[in-house]
Amino acid sequence: MAAEPTAGDAGRGDAGRLEELYERHAAAGFRLAYLLLGNRQAAEDCAQEAFVKAVGRLGHLRSSMAFDAYLKRTIVNLAKNTWRRRSVERAHIEADPGDRTVPSTEGSAVDRVFVWEAILGLPPRQRTAIVLRFYEDLTEDDIAAVMRCRPGTARSLVARGMASLRTAIGVHADV
Repeated sequence: MAAEPTAGDAGRGDAGRLEELYERHAAAGFRLAYLLLGNRQAAEDCAQEAFVKAVGRLGHLRSSMAFDAYLKRTIVNLAKNTWRRRSVERAHIEADPGDRTVPSTEGSAVDRVFVWEAILGLPPRQRTAIVLRFYEDLTEDDIAAVMRCRPGTARSLVARGMASLRTAIGVHADV
């Protein structure tokens, strides 16, 4: 396996190393953006913009191994900016929640869609914490680092998000 590109590699314009860096992190970055934003096109734009910004800062990172964490933090920040721009749209959706009954077929694609809609209905910080915890499988300390909050705040955001999901889905056991 090739070594992680260093700050000097980006400065020399080593396209091969940059391509390798992109290939290593692009899929995970897109997945995180998609889970946060819930829209494929917006996620692609967010992930690509985050990669460009993160590569631009590669020379300023203490360690080239910190690139993954920096990319995640950049994606979270860009997703927050997207949520801010969509505040009017969210207000309209909240005013007309529509029919939110749980389908009877267990484990079906319809159930996954229903759960996904419930996740998208969470406040942005709770959604971010849930996605980082259960989809990115980060620890509370890692979530706190990415969200720039205390571990107790991260733990609280996950707990409140899970409580909201249980209420929205109508399940009182662990999801």
